Amino acid sequence: MASRPGFLTDWPWTPLGSFKYLLLAPLVFDSIYSYATIRDHEKLLIVAVTVWRIVHSQIWISLSRYQTAKGTKRILNKSIEFDQVDRERTWDDQIIFNTLIVYLTKVYVSGTSTIPFWRTDGVILVALLHAGPVEFIYYWFHRALHHHFLYSRYHSHHHSSIVTEPITSVVHPFAEHIGYTLILGLPLITTFMCGTVSFLCYTPSFHSLHHTQFRTNYSLFMPMYDYIYGTTDECSDSLYETSLEKEEEKPDAIHLTHLTSLDSIYHLRLGFASLSSHPLSSRCYLFLMKPFALILSFILRSFSFQTFVVERNRFRDLTLHSHLLPKFSSHYMSHQQKECINKMIEAAILEADKKGVKVMSLGLLNQGEELNGYGEMYVRRHPKLKIRIVDGGSLAAEVVLHSIPVGTKEVLFRGQITKVARAIVFSLCQNAIKVMVLRKEEHSMLAEFLDDKCKENLVLTTNYYPMIWLVGDGLSTKEQKMAKDGTLFLPFSQFPPKTLRKDCFYHTTPAMIIPHSAQNIDSCENWLGRRVMSAWRVGGIVHALEGWKEHECGLDDNSIINPPRVWEAALRNGFQPLLLPSLET
Repeated sequence: MASRPGFLTDWPWTPLGSFKYLLLAPLVFDSIYSYATIRDHEKLLIVAVTVWRIVHSQIWISLSRYQTAKGTKRILNKSIEFDQVDRERTWDDQIIFNTLIVYLTKVYVSGTSTIPFWRTDGVILVALLHAGPVEFIYYWFHRALHHHFLYSRYHSHHHSSIVTEPITSVVHPFAEHIGYTLILGLPLITTFMCGTVSFLCYTPSFHSLHHTQFRTNYSLFMPMYDYIYGTTDECSDSLYETSLEKEEEKPDAIHLTHLTSLDSIYHLRLGFASLSSHPLSSRCYLFLMKPFALILSFILRSFSFQTFVVERNRFRDLTLHSHLLPKFSSHYMSHQQKECINKMIEAAILEADKKGVKVMSLGLLNQGEELNGYGEMYVRRHPKLKIRIVDGGSLAAEVVLHSIPVGTKEVLFRGQITKVARAIVFSLCQNAIKVMVLRKEEHSMLAEFLDDKCKENLVLTTNYYPMIWLVGDGLSTKEQKMAKDGTLFLPFSQFPPKTLRKDCFYHTTPAMIIPHSAQNIDSCENWLGRRVMSAWRVGGIVHALEGWKEHECGLDDNSIINPPRVWEAALRNGFQPLLLPSLET
């Protein structure tokens, strides 16, 4: 939003969110009907070009963000924050607007007359008109937008993005886009009037220096008028050449995660840029972009033994990367995929160790007990590893323990037994807090890790009355319905339980709020809030910050860092616990 929003700042369909695509539905139906009845292919071509522009833009968004995550070819070494991500969600508004303009022109101006797909004289005329009047008018229109009156009311919205992406160039208030459409439409209008029109698409350009220097590089595609009027930035060529020479940076710590479901692709840093904050409109957009998500997932999975850099962060003196295994959660449930996944993780560890990375934390199911024993398998296979493997279980357990309200005397336990579950139950029983267990097999498995004194506080029960529930994978719908009104569900698992009860409280999976000094944090687990990071991931960052030399992986006592020590280190480095939920939120 501009600093002092002016007239026609908002797009007319802004209240619709991602439902704005429904505005194109009549055009789609009309184009199909016209082609079926009178073989009018031009309307259908307009719709096809619209789809292509969306896919084309999304490809460049993904490619740009992947390069940014790798740390190569960066024009500006500065972070992108959530404010910019939110502001640039409207990148597709100009595509909808242009489509409506072209379609209505076709219907009400050209009518049934046929427009050729290609005319050489038309292309030459368009090129000349663009190089002449269009670039000239755009240059001065752009300079006018930098006058304080227009800048504060319109153009400041665009310049709020200092770190430019491909979509930044098309994110403007509605009034600005009207001006751009009139200017860029001059060649098409002229060729139409001269009878030499053919289909031709304009694409946005990149102008990073203009966003950092502000008073230079006003031109659209051709810098001719910047040279004429002395507004060319002298660093343009050298900065570009320097950015091409940058090598891939070496991170200090890597968090190795994976895809969860098809929808999780939308939340990747290299993923989709138009998710609305409104859940219904978000689902509308997810549905529309599902084919592209399927294509992207296929591409990712085709690189069967390669991980991908999906995020690059800075915190203190550390460079932090998030790497992605192109596997979905369903693959981890398959016995046939186990060997393949382990080879990918092992290869990622060895490659990182070769590059001098200090810490690798294993996220989500990459640290499964049945898969690799919480990462212990890799340490046993490669005892000379210099990189430290972290499963983050110590901090995850402490986060859950500090979420239990002070004064609690008993809790109910239900869920798959994990390393984190064992650590939580051991601490509670040691502190004389009763742990009521619903299932006999879970009670037996937990008792194996407790001494006789602690076992006195581990109770097998059939009652559902405790108001604090520690829940993990496997919690059933029936069991949730048995909880008393006002029960607090505290997950200790990687994935959250399904929220069924409106009269109960659901806390997040173990996570912490990241410090404001952490840069370029624009994506986290898709079920967590913004600037909220999984405790397992935080555990790896804290390990690197503290410079600890031991591994934190596996089940034996030597693999577990003192949990209170990790918790205190996390707080000391600026990570903060989350507040407990309330029914009002």
